[in-house]
Amino acid sequence: VQLQASGGGLVPVGGSLRLSCATSARPFNTYAMAWFRQAPGKEREFVATISGSGLSQSYAASVQGRAAVARDNTKTTVYLQMNSLRPEDTAVYYCAAKAGPVGIEEYEYTYWGPGTQVTVSS
Repeated sequence: VQLQASGGGLVPVGGSLRLSCATSARPFNTYAMAWFRQAPGKEREFVATISGSGLSQSYAASVQGRAAVARDNTKTTVYLQMNSLRPEDTAVYYCAAKAGPVGIEEYEYTYWGPGTQVTVSS
């Protein structure tokens, strides 16, 4: 299974962006998808997850209310919309996939993409 995230870049404080992650996982609706991020000097942390059907989502407290995860099963792509961005959102964002139900722990995810850099500039 291959994953490729895109959509990162330089964003001003308070701005928005949408990350995309295209995947070769099939059948796509049997895979839970997640976003994690790793800031400089910090461990990778959970951001959001979405079930294979798209009906269940979960978010880290740090992004709750500012982030929305979605998926298009016809395009085998998952998205992360981030609003009201803060400097502490600066990180490399990774998408990950696992067969079965959602999870919020890094070790639960089998497949990982190479990440996309998001920099929030003040």
